[in-house]
Amino acid sequence: MTKTLIGQRVLRNEDARLLTGLAQFVDDVEIPGLLHAAFLRSDHAHARLVGLDVSAARQRPGVIAVFTAEDMGADWAPGPPLVSPPPTAKDVTFHSRRQVPLVKDKIRHAGEALAVVIAENRYIAEDAVEDILVDLEPLEAVVDLEDAMRPDSPRVHDDLESNLAAHLFQKKGDYDAARQQADLVLRRRILIDRGAAAAMENRGIVADWDEKSQHLTIWDTTQAPIPIRNGTAARLGLSENQVRVIAPFIGGGFGPKMMMFYPEELVIPWAAKKLKRPIKWIEDRRENFYATTQERGQVHDVEIALSKDGRILGLKDIFLHDTGAYDPYGLTIPLNTQCHALGGYDIQNFTTEVSVVFTNKTLVTPVRGAGRPQGIFVIERMLDAAARELGLDPVEIRRRNLIPPTAFPYEHGIIDQAFAPLILDSGNYWPVMEKALEMIGYATFVRDEQPRLRKAGKHVGIGIAPFVESTGVGPYEGARVTVEASGKVFVATGVGTQGQGHFTTFAQVVAEQLGVEVSDVRLVSGDTAEFHWGTGTFASRGAVVAGNAIHAAASIVRRKVLELASKHLETPEDELELEGGRVRVADIPNRSISLAELANLANPLRGAVEPGTEPGLEATAYFGPRYGATAFGVHAMIIEIDPETMMIEIKRYVTVEDCGTVLNPLILEGQIHGGVSLGIGNAYYEKLHYDENGQLLNASFADYLIPSATEMPRIEVGHMETRSPLNELGTKGVGEAGTIPVPALFAQAIENALADRQLEILESPLSPNRLYELTSRKEAG
Repeated sequence: MTKTLIGQRVLRNEDARLLTGLAQFVDDVEIPGLLHAAFLRSDHAHARLVGLDVSAARQRPGVIAVFTAEDMGADWAPGPPLVSPPPTAKDVTFHSRRQVPLVKDKIRHAGEALAVVIAENRYIAEDAVEDILVDLEPLEAVVDLEDAMRPDSPRVHDDLESNLAAHLFQKKGDYDAARQQADLVLRRRILIDRGAAAAMENRGIVADWDEKSQHLTIWDTTQAPIPIRNGTAARLGLSENQVRVIAPFIGGGFGPKMMMFYPEELVIPWAAKKLKRPIKWIEDRRENFYATTQERGQVHDVEIALSKDGRILGLKDIFLHDTGAYDPYGLTIPLNTQCHALGGYDIQNFTTEVSVVFTNKTLVTPVRGAGRPQGIFVIERMLDAAARELGLDPVEIRRRNLIPPTAFPYEHGIIDQAFAPLILDSGNYWPVMEKALEMIGYATFVRDEQPRLRKAGKHVGIGIAPFVESTGVGPYEGARVTVEASGKVFVATGVGTQGQGHFTTFAQVVAEQLGVEVSDVRLVSGDTAEFHWGTGTFASRGAVVAGNAIHAAASIVRRKVLELASKHLETPEDELELEGGRVRVADIPNRSISLAELANLANPLRGAVEPGTEPGLEATAYFGPRYGATAFGVHAMIIEIDPETMMIEIKRYVTVEDCGTVLNPLILEGQIHGGVSLGIGNAYYEKLHYDENGQLLNASFADYLIPSATEMPRIEVGHMETRSPLNELGTKGVGEAGTIPVPALFAQAIENALADRQLEILESPLSPNRLYELTSRKEAG
């Protein structure tokens, strides 16, 4: 009987390399003759570029070259469109405006690249950047979303009639009719501001053009190495097999490293090919705040209609979405917001309209959550307001509206981020919520603990927030699995890794199929020389899409192994089992053959291969889902607030996740811990402050608050499993689950803790200072 490995708490294969400094990151790449790049970036958010004088920089000793947009000549072109609505999309307006390699005429956000210096080392390059003289004509900046939509607002893109980047209207049912039948209609304005991904490792790229072999090798902190290869080859006039992109170990991706193409990814390979020298660029932290994409800025005008018993009759959400200076990611984020504003609830009537707005701020692309936290924040805030108005317990109003298990697959009647119908594939939501309530001790806390603590003068509160997470979207991923002559197994896949534990979970999938130890499976990911087709690591899709491709390839290899072993052992395949790297007869264990022997038999040096068969124990397979698998979860939290400082102490934090089949609980819990950490930052600490000129005022870790270990609680994680019917493994994604409900959870728990002040929170993120302002305003009012 093959040993079960899926679902086991297997320790991570990759940790030994990471902990001993043997893992390679982009900045570890050293090549003889390596040059270093530094970019001149705009201090202004909106300005016309009149001229650049780079003569002094070019004369500085150690400088090899200085390039501007003009120097790029015909090679200068905006980045490719990444995600645009398909021509068949209805009720959509979309103006595609993509980022440029180097500014040619107009600056559209602070930090935009104007020129690049290539020098013998980074110190010289940075000094030479200071030598460049810039002639600008400053323009009024477009910062506020609502002001940006005024007819008299300055335009970010002069060729457009306004700052409208896109517009999308969606509806299901008849909200107006539902509103007429409602016993209660509530309206709220909800404000959500920006934050940074703030990965531990900033972006970086090394490009090496070999003139003799006519081959370009790129090491890149990208979540999408194969699309980067394809796009780079096309831009440089090369064939795809002339370009190799390696995404080595990456110290956190969180979405911004999925962005294609950053200006640096356009410029550095071009410069390396032009100079015929390898070039390295590593982003510093200040650059990261200005030049790496951000997310979350939205303004919502929401209306919810309910019956007197708390049933949701309809929801209406009209909102603005800040896309920053360009919109390479199309409508991905606002579509996710629209879809997740429905939460896990049975809402039959829904009207939603989004206007995507250009501003003179850093580009917006997905950051862990990618529009989902905003949607969940909207529906959960509205339900909390409704519960107060109707005198219902917050848990009870949610229970009455959750989608029942008999309703799946649940078709919402609107489109999702892939412009495909939004369908929730499977779920059983209320038991997940019950488990979270039990783990946090909800009933006991509300009945006994909270009254006792309040009598003692403590401001303690509890919150509970359910959420859905669309995961595992297409189009596809692939993998190749090979049993080598040593009997060990090699796996290649196109997705990269940024800390998700792929080297372990994918190895578990393969090891279970082939009866080997997890440590005997070697995985290579994110190297286009090893695997040529795929999309990338994003949207909580690794375990779902790549995992099932790997499972499919391993299953084919398993069949080949059993077929060959059956002939050698003269035993029917159904009487054979794989374990310990051997195939053996089930009831005669001493009759066996090793995988190593079979691998050699499958690749003979003499004789003929039987017609219709393939040499080797190897297979390549692909997996593409019909539509994404939808995960569900519930977070619960108990907090105490210091009313003098508004500092929060998290006393208990509980999550219960249903992400289908759990491949490795240990790694799953690590993913959730990381997601909660980012979510806590999003909810109560991290906010990017722009002034009226588009200047970022807190572009350093001295001013931008990230939760540290002292703010992080112990996180208790519970699991439930509702297998997805969309894939063989039954998996759903979980990469963003830790983040999605946290702002809504914080708002509810804070309101509960400060119930005596009757505070209603309609914005995110908060902070101790902002909470103090809100409570002071409430008391003064």
